[in-house]
Amino acid sequence: MIPFAPPHIDNDTLEAVVKVLKSGWITTGPVTKQFEKDITTYCNCKATLCLNSATAGLEIMLRWFGVGPGDEVILPAYTYSATANVVMHVGAKPVFVDVNPTDFNINIKAIDAAITANTKIIMPVDFGGYPCDYNAIKNLVAQKANMFVAKSDNQQKLARILILSDAAHSFGASIAGIKTGSLADVSVFSFHAVKNLTTAEGGAIALNLPEPFDNDAIYKFLAIYTLHGQNKDALAKMQKGNWRYDIVEAGFKCNLTDINASIGAVGLKKYESQTLPKRKAICKFYNEALSKYNWAVLPTQQLADIESSYHLYPLRIKNINEAQRDLIIQKIFDADVSVNVHFIPLPMLSYYKNLGYDINHYPNTYQNYASEISLPVFFDITEAQLTSVINAVVNAVTEILKLD
Repeated sequence: MIPFAPPHIDNDTLEAVVKVLKSGWITTGPVTKQFEKDITTYCNCKATLCLNSATAGLEIMLRWFGVGPGDEVILPAYTYSATANVVMHVGAKPVFVDVNPTDFNINIKAIDAAITANTKIIMPVDFGGYPCDYNAIKNLVAQKANMFVAKSDNQQKLARILILSDAAHSFGASIAGIKTGSLADVSVFSFHAVKNLTTAEGGAIALNLPEPFDNDAIYKFLAIYTLHGQNKDALAKMQKGNWRYDIVEAGFKCNLTDINASIGAVGLKKYESQTLPKRKAICKFYNEALSKYNWAVLPTQQLADIESSYHLYPLRIKNINEAQRDLIIQKIFDADVSVNVHFIPLPMLSYYKNLGYDINHYPNTYQNYASEISLPVFFDITEAQLTSVINAVVNAVTEILKLD
């Protein structure tokens, strides 16, 4: 069976993890702190805080901005549940909007129509690693600034809707040479096991807030807030005579460990030279092989000055329904090839459906979902395996659609 997205763990990674294990310091410490600095340099953002998940990062930023009951957060109906769940956690209302029919990303006109005086945050999602139109979102937020009603100190200081990017898929993607992490006010990355850059589990908040915000000061606050509100981390407490600490916030526990950071640190060193080129080559292989079939809708991954991180290869099949798509997937699995679907839209999931959300209000979202099949993209896939994937897809589509 050709797997879908196993992690790439090389000898350098194994050695880095063993080094941390032998160091006697395995929780948050010097390796994590250096990893944060290296991400800041790579993304050219203003500060980076690493955490145990992207989900934690999104929720922490909602709380930092003072989002709560009565507030609204705009996000695409086409995303993973984590993007919306964190809004529910803080007691605010997720406002789902439709996506583009072309690139799966949030539709700007739909955002415009959804903004109210209660809107506090827009959370664009860089689907599959392809960046959203952040320039258009920034322009829209500026135009709507007179509608913004601040309820917290940070909201008053920003005086507009916060752009909080769910960049879980898009580490290394760029617009006009500017990488994700620097495209929005705040971007949140995922380093989950299947991501381009992994720490096994983990994530990061990339801070890029404008003046008068002090991003370094916000980083220091968030580092405390995400470690129980304790004003000294474990490493600081281990210094001679430095045992006494204080709790200054009723904080959370979502720090990243040095064990996890050591995996990511190795991956980051090789990200531009190895990981991104390999993933781009895989997607190019798929494009060249599938472009000859008129039923294949190839994903948008590079357009003008926008380039994806090539996290997913979301193939769509023309003129099929959801049931046919599912049959095609089963045939592909029968050929020992693992594929996936990204994602089941939020309004189709029981929890959100029971809250009154209706997929019929998001036609592009549903059409993209009903025709989408994600093909395997991972570092160690071979050309022979790629050929097997193509053969399995073509044979399955041909059989189910009864093509000549």
